[in-house]
Amino acid sequence: MISLKGCHFPKDAVLYAVYFYLWYTVSYRDLEEIMAERGVRVDHATLNRWVVKYSPIVVANAQSKKRPTQSSWRMDETYIRVRGKWMYLYRAADKAGNTLDFMLSERQNRPAATKFFAKALSSNGIPNKIVIDKSGANAAGIREVNRMLKRFDCSAKIQTVWSKCLNNLIELDHRFIKRRVRHMCGFKSFRSARATLDGIEVANMVRKKQFTSDTTSGFRMFAEIAG
Repeated sequence: MISLKGCHFPKDAVLYAVYFYLWYTVSYRDLEEIMAERGVRVDHATLNRWVVKYSPIVVANAQSKKRPTQSSWRMDETYIRVRGKWMYLYRAADKAGNTLDFMLSERQNRPAATKFFAKALSSNGIPNKIVIDKSGANAAGIREVNRMLKRFDCSAKIQTVWSKCLNNLIELDHRFIKRRVRHMCGFKSFRSARATLDGIEVANMVRKKQFTSDTTSGFRMFAEIAG
């Protein structure tokens, strides 16, 4: 549950600002004006701190509250510029297009892929197969995860499928992230990039209706996830 101890603004106002920035194509200065029109006077630097501080908490809650996903995965990575350098956003979705997990990495190699797969398995269980493109690093990551499963006496083995066609689903899903990032002024630090991108991913999951909720409001669902 999000604690706003020491914050001088109502919880709904803070969550609304965070959700609005993650969902819509606005800058922090635009959001400052939008909030002012709604009677909340807050500067753009504070809005940035709210997004970086509270997005990771919402993400942690989201993984435990999302609907069950399917056991056939699609995995790919896309490029994100941070501090003027290209970094890599690892992403996975099931065959129905539901977001499984995501991880920003400074490197694109076997250890990074292994770390991502281990993270995804911890929150989604063990899939039957993972569809990837021709990336050798990603294939090596799956092999390493299978070796880890074997060491823990787990009989399950993840099948690796190389298919550009089947992986189009996750590649097309990158568009929501790229469209949102394209209009930002750029990330100044790895920490802020990771927190913001994680928050955008959860907003995307809200759009896909991946959470059990009676509400039809995207913001109310986001607030419920935040707790």
